[in-house]
Amino acid sequence: MLADLVQLGQDAAKLAAAPLWPLADDEITACLGAAHRLEQTAAALQMRLVRHAELRGVPAAEGHRDTISWLRARLLSDRGPARELADRATALARRPDVEQALIEGRADARQAIAITDALDNVAEGLAELDQTTTAEAAEITEQATATLIEMAGRLPAVQLRRVGERILDHVAPHLAERAEEIALAQQEARAHRVRGFTLSAPAAGIVRLSGSLGLEDAATVQAALHALCSPIPGDEQRPAQRRADALVEVCRLALRTGELPESAGEPAQVAVTVGFDPLTQALGAATTETGARLSAETARRLACDARILPAVLGGAGQVLDLGRSQRLATTSLRQALTLRDRGCAFPDCDRPPRWTDAHHVVSWTAGGPTSLDNLVLLCRQHHRLMHHPTSGWQIHSAADGRPVFIPPPAVDPTRRPRRNLFHPRK
Repeated sequence: MLADLVQLGQDAAKLAAAPLWPLADDEITACLGAAHRLEQTAAALQMRLVRHAELRGVPAAEGHRDTISWLRARLLSDRGPARELADRATALARRPDVEQALIEGRADARQAIAITDALDNVAEGLAELDQTTTAEAAEITEQATATLIEMAGRLPAVQLRRVGERILDHVAPHLAERAEEIALAQQEARAHRVRGFTLSAPAAGIVRLSGSLGLEDAATVQAALHALCSPIPGDEQRPAQRRADALVEVCRLALRTGELPESAGEPAQVAVTVGFDPLTQALGAATTETGARLSAETARRLACDARILPAVLGGAGQVLDLGRSQRLATTSLRQALTLRDRGCAFPDCDRPPRWTDAHHVVSWTAGGPTSLDNLVLLCRQHHRLMHHPTSGWQIHSAADGRPVFIPPPAVDPTRRPRRNLFHPRK
């Protein structure tokens, strides 16, 4: 078998490197389907091999605490894909009919897992019903299996999972309502047990988020994010980008309330270390508590609305002097800004005060004072814009003390001053 697999891999490698330009359009489509079929068959073989390795105790014999760590070492895999492979191998082992459908190409790996999850829910619900015998439950499960495998020929995994949640409506409608009630209760309890949230180590400036929530918790998160995810005219961000910004804004609001529990005796906060050149009065790159590096531009933006703790470091990094912490925008000053600007002051932005930072018109690091005349409320998006070195936007204080914005020539060749007309004025 090993020799056959090695040969198959070599043949597949030759096909992957073969020129594709001689193929007709229909041949490209047909080859894509065949390649996908080959991938799914290989996935089925991987799952079977993993399962047999588990049954024989191979991971433990090689000194690993579980199958996931064994797969990570053997396949040089990240934890997420390793866990997914181990979980799929266990799931398919319980459903040989679904495994055979995967091998024969009647379902792909994602569809197969959607089917096994649905069948597990069916089995849990039927097991709690007094009016079903073991034989009847087995017959219903068999019908559900056949129906879902047949539907896999028409529906992708996402839709198949939705249908699977109501499969008893198709094969046993007289039991569907009660069995679904039981299955949902068990599903909610299981979701609560397996819930989790992780942030990956930074890679190329990106931290990946992954996790699992129950339906109730997910609805709460979606409700919190929804208000901040609405498209803004002229906003070309993707929905996923708007959701990412909304998640950060919700967390920023929570930090700003001051109601979060303390951490190590300090209020919950983002802490960074920033280099400062006293000769040029310029900030350098910043380092977070986790060791992540942030650009000097980000450091300047953070310094606009942050608590600053000055520290003098020697050449070897030792602390020579530690100043007293002070808040740049005091509570009373923040209230004055809210009364004046009513929210983000950028022209026609609708973000309310609680979603804004206090931005220094003349940078604090350049000697700008922390005063009402030198501060303006900006939402995170427009705060980034004003700190971008090539944005071209300028801010001035008008005779009435309110900020006015001067657009760059690319936005308005005449550079006429603009104000926010959205926030109501008394």
